[in-house]
Amino acid sequence: MTSTSLRLVAHAHTGALRRAVFGAGDDDVDEGGRQAALALAGRGRTGPLGTVDTCLSSPATAAVQTAYALGLRPTVEAALADCDYGGWAGRSLADVGAREPGALRRWWETPGATPHGGESLAALRDRVAGWLDRLGPGRRIVAVTHPMVVRVTVVHALGLPMAALPRLDVAPLAVVRLSRYGPRWQLRFTAPVGPRDEQPR
Repeated sequence: MTSTSLRLVAHAHTGALRRAVFGAGDDDVDEGGRQAALALAGRGRTGPLGTVDTCLSSPATAAVQTAYALGLRPTVEAALADCDYGGWAGRSLADVGAREPGALRRWWETPGATPHGGESLAALRDRVAGWLDRLGPGRRIVAVTHPMVVRVTVVHALGLPMAALPRLDVAPLAVVRLSRYGPRWQLRFTAPVGPRDEQPR
């Protein structure tokens, strides 16, 4: 049976991401983030990205810059765009939590809620789910996107309830490996491959 390999990569650090700002991917990758992405790329085929047939990227600046820093040539995929945070865009999580604690709690606890006037988490999940379900077999894909998009992708792929979303933590340049055999996705945990592991014993 032909499989599909998908590696989800959260974009590298930006200054806004370090401050936990909603919509942080609209900024340029900062120098620390760029160096970290170059280091990840330097691990080559034995690294977490492996061999890549196709690289897709969110339209956001940070995602595109991360893909190039990883040595890839991305094709922009609109479905991988970050959540539309409406009136919260550009504000920090701490600020929203202090000024609108009830709204922030409702956003997390009610998937269809849009207290910021933007996109609900349920709508984001549906958008990403449509893209994920359309991926064809036999491809090795890297998708560079946003932490929240990685979260909802995992939730949909594994059939988890949306209540699991706040319990998933995705760091910059985190790589999540998903494989599909037939209709079902699997989350893959793999050990790093070193030169000695590549040779038969």
